[in-house]
Amino acid sequence: MRPEIGSEFHWDPAFLGTTRADVLPPQGRLFATACGALRVLLRRLAPPGRLHVPSFFCMGVAEALGRDVPPAWYRHLPDDRGPHWETLHAVPGDVVLAQNLFGREDGLGWRDWIDAHPGVTVVEDHSHDPFGPWARTSTAPYAVASLRKTLPVPDGGLLWSPRGLDLPAPAGPPAEGAALKLAAMLLKAAWLDGHPVPKDVFRSLQQRGEQSLLGSAAPPSPFTAAVLPLLDITGLRAAATRNARALSALLGLEVRGAAPFRVQLLSPDEPTRDALLRHLARNGIFAPVHWRQDRGALWSGDEQAADFAARILTVPIDHRCGPAEVHRAAEVLAAFTRVGPASLIG
Repeated sequence: MRPEIGSEFHWDPAFLGTTRADVLPPQGRLFATACGALRVLLRRLAPPGRLHVPSFFCMGVAEALGRDVPPAWYRHLPDDRGPHWETLHAVPGDVVLAQNLFGREDGLGWRDWIDAHPGVTVVEDHSHDPFGPWARTSTAPYAVASLRKTLPVPDGGLLWSPRGLDLPAPAGPPAEGAALKLAAMLLKAAWLDGHPVPKDVFRSLQQRGEQSLLGSAAPPSPFTAAVLPLLDITGLRAAATRNARALSALLGLEVRGAAPFRVQLLSPDEPTRDALLRHLARNGIFAPVHWRQDRGALWSGDEQAADFAARILTVPIDHRCGPAEVHRAAEVLAAFTRVGPASLIG
């Protein structure tokens, strides 16, 4: 059993496959980051009117994109109800960022909306399921995915056009942050195998690399460019999906979507959520929060989205986990609910 669940990916040659489905879009462009790819695309479309962003979204990315285009917000919450179309007030010349939130959506509503608004440019964000049915059958002008959210690569943002439109290219040399993150991945692999590698060494490399990489529109690292076509993407996606469904079943939760992105839990309030985060960390489970909204900084202005952001966390069950890790995560969560509120999981 691994000493921890979650945190950053490590590198393992077992992630490579002997047979692979052709899942990468043939005309796609690889960047260091999806955020960088989006910024370059927005400049190509320049100057669009407004950029419409989901209200439950990564505020760091929204802030970076907002340096080029003034953001507007429409309501899209992690409640499996999809976008609230009545809050999306886009007009011709605007750009709308759509998202397959937590890999739970099929995109049919977006297909209809795109057909009804031909003057609006829609860019779909498939970071939570880059190779699922919606991504593969998209009819949007553009689509993007941050590959390092689901694949064991140090960097990588994929930009493609389902309609075959011209795409901007990355510029400059590969980002230094990717090399730092790759070093962290290799050292973490050694640590997981029991070698005497201090954990703070690869954690420091990972954090420095991530800071350096943020928003980079550079080309991908040579490692990512070389290894991406060799990864068993279909197998990694299937393993992550199987584990998410298994943990959801153990917790008595209904899971939706072709390939749900991990498992999301909703606490009754923010202190309970933060107590659960600490409980998980004490047991070697490092759960991210998607995504905090600081009302004193850039935020969506949507109180419902901010409320979800204050109460939600993601249990990081993915392709790295086997049945033992899935059951351990369920037991750790059960131990917390026995001393916490019964309504912890929503």
